[in-house]
Amino acid sequence: MSRRTRRHHAPAFKAKVALAAIKGEMTLAQLAEHFDVHPNQITQWKAQLQEAAADVFGPGGGNRMSEPAVDVKALHAKIGELTLENDS
Repeated sequence: MSRRTRRHHAPAFKAKVALAAIKGEMTLAQLAEHFDVHPNQITQWKAQLQEAAADVFGPGGGNRMSEPAVDVKALHAKIGELTLENDS
């Protein structure tokens, strides 16, 4: 029996599988067969979704672009300074 290569699933696929598991319309074995994913993986994604679900409704929930991680104005100022140094 040959081993399958490691697969990387997109976040949208993981969410789809986890939501299907939360709905409970199909058993875990049926979901595993339908999505071609190991049942333990489905259980893990379901737990991750349930843990992170509260963050969606928290402060700034769902709006990740509200504040950039880097101060863009400071970076533009630094670029200007370096441009002046290179021109001299």
